[in-house]
Amino acid sequence: MKTLLETCRYALSFLLSTVVPLAVAVWFASTQFTLLSQDMTPPKASAKDMVDALHTAFGEHHARAVHTKGVMLEGSFTPAVVAKTLTKEPIFAGGTLPIVARFSLFAGVPTLPDNDDGASPAGFGVKIKAKGGEDFDIECNQHKDFITATTDEFRTFLQAVGVAGKGDKAPLGAFLESHPHAREFLASRTYPASYATATYFGINSLKFTNEKGQSVFVRYRLVPQVDEKYLSSDERKAQGTNYLQDDIVKRIAAAPVVFDWYAQVAESGDKIEDPSIAWPETRKMVKLGTFTLTKEPANPDAAQLGLLFLPGQPHPGVEPADPMLVLRNKAYPISFKERQ
Repeated sequence: MKTLLETCRYALSFLLSTVVPLAVAVWFASTQFTLLSQDMTPPKASAKDMVDALHTAFGEHHARAVHTKGVMLEGSFTPAVVAKTLTKEPIFAGGTLPIVARFSLFAGVPTLPDNDDGASPAGFGVKIKAKGGEDFDIECNQHKDFITATTDEFRTFLQAVGVAGKGDKAPLGAFLESHPHAREFLASRTYPASYATATYFGINSLKFTNEKGQSVFVRYRLVPQVDEKYLSSDERKAQGTNYLQDDIVKRIAAAPVVFDWYAQVAESGDKIEDPSIAWPETRKMVKLGTFTLTKEPANPDAAQLGLLFLPGQPHPGVEPADPMLVLRNKAYPISFKERQ
């Protein structure tokens, strides 16, 4: 006769392997998945133009052009069974895989204080070390949407920031006056108590295709398994200049830091190619897996120098669906080369 523990394990295994995938399959079949209209018109600005604009705003430091200050960690990725209903990407078909991850401040300044206004939105990038040597990279920001709809607008904003830093604030004022969402974005930024207590959003859309040829558009979301916690303005300014980095290193030494990875699935009417518009919270969230961060790299400085994320890289069953993501994929290697 099975013990109670064995019975519970069997029930959990059956739930994960049969009931959950079946429920998603029924949801898949009952929802209209004709691909939404998608504008993949390439931006006028080149990848080099975007890197130069980041240097205009933040200076050229022979480091990352943006999200410059950060901390790297290592750990593992465990895929969720249900992820295979959305995409045929091999990382979701097998067992646990090793990862490297990086939390970072937003601005492109290596010495930026963690409690500075320009630290938000923080970033969270993960590189899954896939079997066969093909890495799978994701990058998310600690804000549900982006400051502009296009890379060309973002370039204009960065150039205005650079001019404002030299004393002429008129171009930045004019930009914010003509782009009300950018004003709202800046005013709505939040600041986490810890890198480990924030939710991170993939602002750019991707197209997922499963083994049956069914396709959906998704955006990523990384959700902490601990309660979210953010700081008021006064609380943040009272923190030390390295409080985020010091905290995450201390946490990792004590216990793993764990995030669940979700795909938010678009529905008819959602903007696929406009990262400045967040999709409604009523959209379906499908769990893709779990990231467990356990330690720092053996040589953090060397690891930082050699880390390159390519979040727009196509994979089997995963394609970029936003021209901004395509351009990011071309700009990051330029920044990577500059810091070598």
